[in-house]
Amino acid sequence: MKILVTGGAGFIGRWVVDRLLKDGHQVWALDDLSNGRKENLEDLKTNKNFMGFIKGDIKDIRILNHLFMKKFDICYHLAASINVQDSIDNPKATFDNDVIGTFNILEQCKRHHVKIVFMSTCMVYERAWSDEGIHENNRVKPASPYAGSKLAAENMVLSYFYAYGLPVTVIRPFNTYGPYQKTGGEGGVVAIFLKNKLAGKSLQIYGDGTQTRDLLYVEDCARFVVESGYSDKVNGEIINAGLGQDVSINQLAQLIVQDETRIKHVTHIHPQSEIPKLLCDYSKAKTLLDWEPKYSLEEGIQKTEEWIESTNLI
Repeated sequence: MKILVTGGAGFIGRWVVDRLLKDGHQVWALDDLSNGRKENLEDLKTNKNFMGFIKGDIKDIRILNHLFMKKFDICYHLAASINVQDSIDNPKATFDNDVIGTFNILEQCKRHHVKIVFMSTCMVYERAWSDEGIHENNRVKPASPYAGSKLAAENMVLSYFYAYGLPVTVIRPFNTYGPYQKTGGEGGVVAIFLKNKLAGKSLQIYGDGTQTRDLLYVEDCARFVVESGYSDKVNGEIINAGLGQDVSINQLAQLIVQDETRIKHVTHIHPQSEIPKLLCDYSKAKTLLDWEPKYSLEEGIQKTEEWIESTNLI
């Protein structure tokens, strides 16, 4: 197939491109590099089916008009503003990228009859209230403009399924981590903790550290994203993916550094947007896609640590 990945130079986008190439598809990657890095795609460019990287913005309709002349079979739409604090500080930028940008992609997909897989987020949910985890029918709570923008975009995506019969799938991966994730301020907690561990620095935890996360290794996430595009069974559906196991930030820090003296608690920068308990129920993905995670938390952390060491990101 001919496939477009928006946000293709980002952390998850890079792994989605990699997976699609391994499956033998022709792949184009679009990214404005506001969060992604061209270097993420460097080792994939030698693949004969990597058709090109396009530096461009999903708000630029001229670029989209030109690009969609390729007649794609699937568009994996991962491009977005993803930083919660940035969305609180500048909600318009997040809304423009995540809602208006998604609308622009939808219009192109409708015009050219392209299936769209829309990358949403577990941050749209209210907390998990039990150890059964968060199901797709659980209550949502847009506690940040980022979550609000993702929910607005989700609704637009689903409206194109009902109004126009466009094949769409909305996916809500839980907290994804792994190689190629940024290890700085906009990175995920695993990458930041590992970088600080390797650099001999303390691990800083926002708040009391009792908040939990369901941590999904990126290769498991990419497989979920890709297979959502392949299957007609999930057209018009919202689908979760996660490990199905949550860990508190305190427990995660201890697992990574195993030295209490190197763990520090600091004032939370956005406590109003914190979700106290994130735990994924991925039974719908198991039923419809026969998907389940392959990597344990310990395996994923080890692979991520080895990658950070190998790239001298410390």
